[in-house]
Amino acid sequence: MDQLWGNLWYVGGFAFAGTLFVFGTIALAWLISHRTRGDEHKGYPYESGIDTFGDSHARFGISFYIYALMFVAFDIEVVFIYLWAIAFRDLLLGGLVSMLIFVAILLVGLLYAWRKGVLTWR
Repeated sequence: MDQLWGNLWYVGGFAFAGTLFVFGTIALAWLISHRTRGDEHKGYPYESGIDTFGDSHARFGISFYIYALMFVAFDIEVVFIYLWAIAFRDLLLGGLVSMLIFVAILLVGLLYAWRKGVLTWR
């Protein structure tokens, strides 16, 4: 029973610390931020003080999003391979085969993207 209460104290402490961190960060940002609205140019994009021309909500090309998605996919792949390499001795042959299948699927996706011309910047 004592260990249960000890574990509950840890959980409660972490919840309190997390909540304090979130609201403390918000309060600190509110304290150090400027409280005046400034002039009319303050709300413009990048706050450069130069009047914008045209629509300031311009669309970006789809290639930016495709590069970002491919970066995330291969970044996560690196994390999985790193964790697999740490536990390699315990996984034996099944772990090796499953990682080879994982890498093969990702290579097929990379080759498909390469053939479709996704990796060329236009």
